[in-house]
Amino acid sequence: MAQRLTRSLKHEYELFVEQEIENYKESVPRSVLLGIGDEAVTSLSAAPQFALTELLLCEEVDRLIFRRLRLPSYDTWRRRRVKLIDELRRPEHWGLRSDDVLVRALPTSTDGRVLVAGAADEVSALYLAANGCDVTTLTAESGALERVMQAAIGAGLAGRVHAQIGDLASWTPEVPLNAVIVNPSVLDGLSASERTRVIQVLQSATMDGGIHLVQTIVSSNKAIGAVSLEELRSRYRGWTVSVERSDGRSKTFLARKGAA
Repeated sequence: MAQRLTRSLKHEYELFVEQEIENYKESVPRSVLLGIGDEAVTSLSAAPQFALTELLLCEEVDRLIFRRLRLPSYDTWRRRRVKLIDELRRPEHWGLRSDDVLVRALPTSTDGRVLVAGAADEVSALYLAANGCDVTTLTAESGALERVMQAAIGAGLAGRVHAQIGDLASWTPEVPLNAVIVNPSVLDGLSASERTRVIQVLQSATMDGGIHLVQTIVSSNKAIGAVSLEELRSRYRGWTVSVERSDGRSKTFLARKGAA
């Protein structure tokens, strides 16, 4: 297990360094980058080598920017990162309560594969990724995708978060899922028959013991939008179903798949 953690942290560090260097390149005038390029050429020309290639030049530019930004070495970054891991695993760090249905019901293990579709923010994805889950976020908005990935990179979780553009009507799971979290807004634009097909696909892809969670804001017995709790209950016959209340109006539909 320690070896797997080391590989994961190394990958996260490489993503961190790459993002910091790219952010720097985008933040400075072209003249500054040209100056760094000249410095890189001078440095490489003074070193013994077979040929000055474009790849070597790019690597040297990145090395010079790394030094200019005084980015930490991997060992230094890793020590700091390990200290943060326990904090990132806490639900309170992400604004969640310890008794939140997301915290109580979903798997938090290195083997968990979770789909988060149409989430209003990145909290669910990052909390689960921080606890070891492999998370796919599905959104139809490029801005939302960029926000999720930037937040994941900032938290050092990019290796466990995979953001995809698309919708449930056209998306097909490529691996078995342990959990599915759906914002009802992604179901609102679908017809009843389309919702039936989408839910059946997700149900088939979900492993025994896995859960589906639909967060809703309800008025009486109806969700605001196209999906009612009654429809959800009918779609999940044979699953263990409950409706969790988190405050005066907010309810979450929770269904757990039993063994076949």
